[in-house]
Amino acid sequence: MKKSYEMEVDCANCARKIQEAITKDPRVKFCSVNFISQKMTLEADDDVFDDVFKMACDCVKKVDPDCEVIG
Repeated sequence: MKKSYEMEVDCANCARKIQEAITKDPRVKFCSVNFISQKMTLEADDDVFDDVFKMACDCVKKVDPDCEVIG
């Protein structure tokens, strides 16, 4: 499953750090956090996608506590 989410990330460096943190998880097939478009694209197997999404949201909050993932 592959989904895109709107997000409000404050800077390009934070977007890079978030993407790096999420892609460290072996369940993640693909992750892209784009500062310019303010979007995160996340891909993982259907059976673990919900858990991967929760993990991704945790990574977002650790890197940028003010950032919101919308979706």
